[in-house]
Amino acid sequence: MKQGFRQRFIGDKTFYKSVLVMVVPMILQMLVTNFVSMVDNIMVGQIGTEQMSGVSIINQFIFVFNVTVFGAVSGPGIFGAQFYGKGDHEGQKYTVRFRLIACTIIIIVAALLFSLFDDQLITLFLSKDDSPQKTAETLAYGKDYMRIMLLGLLPFGIGQAYASVVRECGETRIPMIGAFSAVGINVLLDYGLIFGKLGMPEMGVRGAAIATVISKFIEAIVVILWAHTHPQRNKYIKGLYSSLSIPSELTADIIKKGTPLLLNEFLWAAGMSIIAQCYSVRGLDVVAARNISTTITNLFSAVYLQLGACISIMVGNKLGANKLKEARELDNKLLFFSVAAGFTVAVCLIPVAAVFPSVYKTEETVRSLATFMILIQAAAIPMWSYTNACYFTLRSGGKTGVTFLFDFGFTWLFSIPLMFILSYFTPIDIHLLFAIGNLSEILKVVIGYFMVRSDIWINNIVGEQ
Repeated sequence: MKQGFRQRFIGDKTFYKSVLVMVVPMILQMLVTNFVSMVDNIMVGQIGTEQMSGVSIINQFIFVFNVTVFGAVSGPGIFGAQFYGKGDHEGQKYTVRFRLIACTIIIIVAALLFSLFDDQLITLFLSKDDSPQKTAETLAYGKDYMRIMLLGLLPFGIGQAYASVVRECGETRIPMIGAFSAVGINVLLDYGLIFGKLGMPEMGVRGAAIATVISKFIEAIVVILWAHTHPQRNKYIKGLYSSLSIPSELTADIIKKGTPLLLNEFLWAAGMSIIAQCYSVRGLDVVAARNISTTITNLFSAVYLQLGACISIMVGNKLGANKLKEARELDNKLLFFSVAAGFTVAVCLIPVAAVFPSVYKTEETVRSLATFMILIQAAAIPMWSYTNACYFTLRSGGKTGVTFLFDFGFTWLFSIPLMFILSYFTPIDIHLLFAIGNLSEILKVVIGYFMVRSDIWINNIVGEQ
């Protein structure tokens, strides 16, 4: 039995080498991106709780935009990965065009929404129990930050359209290089513009936003330039902008498979923001503490999140090449590897919980709550690792309707009602409320296990294209 388990879930040296070659640059890119966000967050946290809370609230909305963009590129990305596995570069080109058009539409809609309804959106996260002065300052800082961050929507959206296709071709180093190119400038500008150092004006939260926007442009430019200057590696680039035409049959298929993904990513991210708003009912101190805990947890979560993206690419390539049995065997090993990585990350995060909140210039009550939240999130990471891997497994075979039910269904039919009732209609302490909100992921683990085990995701969706 031991030998059977090892053969099914443990890979050989060749397996781990191929996985690490692909995923390490992806992890490093996300680590660098999240590290910059963490440095930005810490620096803002040095100038006051209201400033930190205002930025944290805006980042909830930016998070929804970012995840929606990921959803927009994911649908055509399923086809792109399988077209690449099939060797059909013309088909891959059509999926890139679709991505660019979809991301442009999302950028325009988000910019209009955030600029016209900034007051109303921010106010959703302000508790009536806080002092009027505190809420007014948080609202003002949030609006200042939002106005500048709108400029960063363009490079992020178009950059992700390019980065997604570059990754599905197995070239994960270039997005990493793009992130590395931006990190130094971002940190330097953060320090100079937030605090008025290095001869720069002191701009506080506005300085943090300017630094972030500039870094997003740099990161996108690196990936886009590389794609266009290496046509032999990126054969889909030739004639990419000669027209915007996409075969109607493929367009219909992408919309059919991609719309559930786009809606799922948007509604899942919106659901996470609603849950965050439920926590905020307990006051701005909770917003600040959750901001601190999420900042460090996001840094550690890069490992299992990118392993999930790796599953989508590697298993998708196998499915597109019609190697269905190999795809199943590969997925078993990747699922186990992802969960093992999640446990490792969780163990590493635990000792950080007591130290990290102390770097923020805020009240002791906020730091203590943040420590508790980090420990709870560390306990949840192995479960998140598994459900994330299940999500990308289902997605690799084009089962986007199933992934919609798996992700959106759990969030909106279970998590949101539970958190809404507990936060608005009970006096439950924030510690227990936060623990229930995170550890209820165990139910999703059970659902994901049976969905993946059913093998409904093992499909070649480009065989007839």
